[in-house]
Amino acid sequence: MTSPTDWTGRVGDVWAAEWRRTDRSFADLSRHLDAAILAVAPDRPFRALDIGCGAGGTSLALATTRTDATIIGVDLSTSLVDIANDRLIRAVLSRGRIPGAICGSSDAHSDRPAPEQGGAVGNVTFLAGDALDLATVHAPFDLLYSRHGVMFFDDPVAAFATLRHAAVPGARLIFSCFRNWSANAFATAPAEALGLSPPGSGPGPFAFADRDRVAGILAGAGWRDAHATPVAFAYRAGGGTDPLGDALEMLQRIGPAAAALRGMADGDRGAAIDRLRGVIDRYRTTDAVDFPAAAWIWSAKA
Repeated sequence: MTSPTDWTGRVGDVWAAEWRRTDRSFADLSRHLDAAILAVAPDRPFRALDIGCGAGGTSLALATTRTDATIIGVDLSTSLVDIANDRLIRAVLSRGRIPGAICGSSDAHSDRPAPEQGGAVGNVTFLAGDALDLATVHAPFDLLYSRHGVMFFDDPVAAFATLRHAAVPGARLIFSCFRNWSANAFATAPAEALGLSPPGSGPGPFAFADRDRVAGILAGAGWRDAHATPVAFAYRAGGGTDPLGDALEMLQRIGPAAAALRGMADGDRGAAIDRLRGVIDRYRTTDAVDFPAAAWIWSAKA
C-alpha cells in the first residue's frame, strides 16, 4: 500500500530523481491519455486541474496544445513539483516559450519560485500540497484530469465528491489507472522473481483495477456518465545501449521489487537481483525492455 506520507517523503523523492524513466515508462499510455483530455477540453478558454501532476508532463502537453487553458498542477511531493517547475522554466528559457502555449514575459520567471510554494509561468502553475485542499482553494475548474494520480485516496468517494464540488456544472473528468495486476507484466515479472504476492485493495497503484468498483465510487461522488476505456500499452522500463541494465536499475528504485529488495538481508539480495535480471530479460529486444501493460482511461461529467 502507498500512503500520502510516502509521497511526501521517500517515494516522492525517488520518483523525482527518476522522472525521466517514469515518463518514458508511461509514454505509450500518455499519448492515449493526452488525446482523451484534448477530446473533452472546452472549445473556449478554460481552467484545468491536474491531480497528482508528478513531474508535470501531462500539463505541459496540454499547455503546448491549448494556449487558452489556465492550468494548475498539484502534487503532494515538493520534490516532484520542483522538477515540474524546473521543466517548465527550462522550456520557457530555452525556446522563449513552450511552442504555441506558455507565453510568460521574461521577467515573469526571472526569480525562480521556492519549490515548497510552487510557482507559475504563463498559463501553467505547479503547486505542492493536498490535491483536495488546493482544488477547493483554486476552484472552479472546467476540466480535471490525472495520469495515475487518483488511486491513493483513503476515502475515494469523499475525495471525488470534493473534486466534483470544485468543478463547474458539465465539467469533464479524465484519468488513467492500471487495470488488473495480472495484466501488467512490469509488476508480475518482478513478483515472480522475488516471490511477491498481488497487492491488496487499499490505496495504491492497483486500487482502481476493478471497473465496477470505480464506477460505484464515481456515482457515489455525484459524477455522471462515467465510462472506462481499456488501453493496452508498452511500459518501457529499459532503453539505450544496455536496456537490460537500465531496466534492472529502474526496478530496484521504483515499484514492489524495490521495496522487497530493500527489506532483504545483504546475503539474499544478490541472488534476488539475479533472478530479477532473468525475468526482465524475457522482455528485452535489441534496444529496449517493454513490458505489456494495461490501463483504464476513465471519463465522467460533473
